[in-house]
Amino acid sequence: MAPAEPHAIPFRAKGDIPTFAEEREGWKGYIEWEKYPEKKKQVEEIMKRYDFPDPPEFQLVPLPDTNPILTGERWKQYHYATGLGHLVDTSWKYVLKEKSADMIHVLQFPYNGEPPRDRLVSTEITPNPDFFVRNHGGIPEIDPAAYTLDISGLVNNPKRLTLADLQNEELFPRQTNVVSLQCSGTRRIEQIHEYPGDGDELINAPWGEGAIGTARWTGVSLKKVIKYCGGLKDGAMHLEFFGADTYFKKGKVYNYVVSVPWRKVKVNEVLLAWEMNGEPLPKIHGFPLRAVCFGYIGARSVKWLYEIRAITDPTEAPVQRKEYLYYTPQVGKQNAKYSNGFSIQDMPVSSAIMSPLNMQHVIHDGKIELKGWAYSGGGHWPIRVEVSGDGGSIWYEVPWENLSTKYYYAWRLWHMELPVDAEGWLEICVRCWDNALNTQPTFVRSAWNWDLHVTSSAHRLKIYSINRSRPATAARLKLLEEKGIDIVPITKPLEFDLETDEEYEAAMNQQRGREPEE
Repeated sequence: MAPAEPHAIPFRAKGDIPTFAEEREGWKGYIEWEKYPEKKKQVEEIMKRYDFPDPPEFQLVPLPDTNPILTGERWKQYHYATGLGHLVDTSWKYVLKEKSADMIHVLQFPYNGEPPRDRLVSTEITPNPDFFVRNHGGIPEIDPAAYTLDISGLVNNPKRLTLADLQNEELFPRQTNVVSLQCSGTRRIEQIHEYPGDGDELINAPWGEGAIGTARWTGVSLKKVIKYCGGLKDGAMHLEFFGADTYFKKGKVYNYVVSVPWRKVKVNEVLLAWEMNGEPLPKIHGFPLRAVCFGYIGARSVKWLYEIRAITDPTEAPVQRKEYLYYTPQVGKQNAKYSNGFSIQDMPVSSAIMSPLNMQHVIHDGKIELKGWAYSGGGHWPIRVEVSGDGGSIWYEVPWENLSTKYYYAWRLWHMELPVDAEGWLEICVRCWDNALNTQPTFVRSAWNWDLHVTSSAHRLKIYSINRSRPATAARLKLLEEKGIDIVPITKPLEFDLETDEEYEAAMNQQRGREPEE
């Protein structure tokens, strides 16, 4: 059973709970909404009956010290009210089955999760159990033998393809690409801590630095599939992707739908993938088929893909038109409209320090080991990484040999020993330069936006420096070791005097006392 918030208001049905027939044999959890306006209208009327619980306030108050951090009670109740409550437990089942046991569950339903910070940057290719998950609804269970993909709309020869068709190398050349996927909410917690923003009904999850991962994806280029269907016609310039998951927005129900421009597809930067790191896609990551859009916001890489439709303009679906928008800092609750934000596609240059952790106490000998990742989307790649020990005034370049493999569509991991003489609280930060000399804004405020997307500013964190190369510090650490006392946490008082009376008097004599001579 999926966990619930401690004080969650239990769901109470108002009238009969509807039953919507599943669309296809062998497709559990998939309800087709887009082709049936009457069903969508029925759900809209059902939703009007309910006073759903308010979204949790987690921006102006401390985040819960729990895992899951947030459980998504409002979103669960949308599903309970519309007869889809079974998807809540089904999705949690696959979290427990397919993800690492120590995942950070940022949002329990729809599931959003990231791996522990240090482990994410321990391997250049992210293991499947550690790959972050950002879902927008429940997880459908699809029998691969019953799977089909429709290519429809403005193509010369619309077709329905099976998974076996797509995997037939006589029809489609297979390709494998190393590609990073990044959620636009990565590092959102920094914006929340400094300047809170939109509390979307889906919950703008308080992501840390782990909503990014890199995998070897295997499949077929969408360009080859469109060519097999005779190419586009009648001014088609965009491809609309339909996912089998159910999605709610403002009291209405949808399938998950977004689009990408043809210009992205025709340069072979959209892959229809069935393998992730040499294994069939995990169910939580879109089994049996998903899109992988190189360098784009992760929201465009649709999971559980069942239809691709050629259209003339970007999709009017709410995920594209009403979400994943970037506003200026002058736009907020008082004046935000869908039309005064722009749609996020390419991911900008970004980076993060994954070790040490924010607020960590670090004992060192004049150098602190830093580890992290750097990434740039939109056809760019990290070319240089720099770190600073003083909040961004003096920067040190990470040596090229400390950067991982340079891929066209993927991150680079980095590590460096940062020279540190100072003790006490320090602010360390990192920035990345890509091959087009794009770099990151210095401060969070520079990149704040109402929907809290794309925290692209230089990643900074505070550490408490304890420099063992200083004689006084070395002596204190030795004394604590002899007494069996840990210096961490620094907020815990020491159990003994800091010096003897004799030592104090000697020091005062050397300093000529505390008072002036006259």
